[in-house]
Amino acid sequence: MTTLAESAAAEPLHLGRVRWVGFKTIVIREYQRIVRIWSQTILPSPVTATLYFVIFGYVIGRRIGNMDGFGYMTYIAPGLIMQAVINNSFSNVVSSFFGAKFGKHIEELLVSPLPSWLIVSGYVAGGVMRGAMVGLVVTAVALFFTHLPVTHPVIIVWSAILTSVIFALGGFINAMFAKNFDQISIVPTFLLAPLIYLGGVFYSISRLPGWARHLSLVDPLLYMINAFRFGFLGVSDVNVSGAIAIMACVAVGFFVAAVALMERGSGIRE
Repeated sequence: MTTLAESAAAEPLHLGRVRWVGFKTIVIREYQRIVRIWSQTILPSPVTATLYFVIFGYVIGRRIGNMDGFGYMTYIAPGLIMQAVINNSFSNVVSSFFGAKFGKHIEELLVSPLPSWLIVSGYVAGGVMRGAMVGLVVTAVALFFTHLPVTHPVIIVWSAILTSVIFALGGFINAMFAKNFDQISIVPTFLLAPLIYLGGVFYSISRLPGWARHLSLVDPLLYMINAFRFGFLGVSDVNVSGAIAIMACVAVGFFVAAVALMERGSGIRE
């Protein structure tokens, strides 16, 4: 009978397999965390979306009328779905990675044979997973209130994935620099919320005066929300191809920055 040591010597572990196991472990842990506290991770967004549909759709929407040829409730539905994807992708990673720092079990990852890019990818995959789960639930809520056509499914998928990746990476970078729990809420409160509401979730910028329309074009979330809306309704305030290209470039830039910060140990080894 061969011993465990002899078996290990006979069948050495390949580095690629070790890295895959490590990546899979991070993703499974993130999934279990999402499901375990579903009342905090999954439930709030559909409840909030329901309130938006009732208040903005039924009450205010009746006075606004159609928007770009669609009923107001139908028009705001893609924006509300994207809002849920953005918030949950960001909050999942920022809370999970900061929790690892706060709980001091981030050291286990740092001493493991996992490269920085793989650790970042694992956390980002968790953020994308939660964004997709919540996005699907909010979509189901939207379908309860209105009919939502699907015009360009490929654009829907790509814009949702790219947006989720961007904000998952943003959450990772935020968590690296955060030194306490208060600092992980600064970006969602003072940056994300204004950009989302000014990014065309509830209106078309064609309804705005000239100066406000040009100012809105500076908001990066305008391009994400409009690309996603174009996938459903076929209407957009911006060039969709350009929006997808911008999102892809931002995602790559954020990933490179996150990996570089991880290599330096910014906020971790200090």
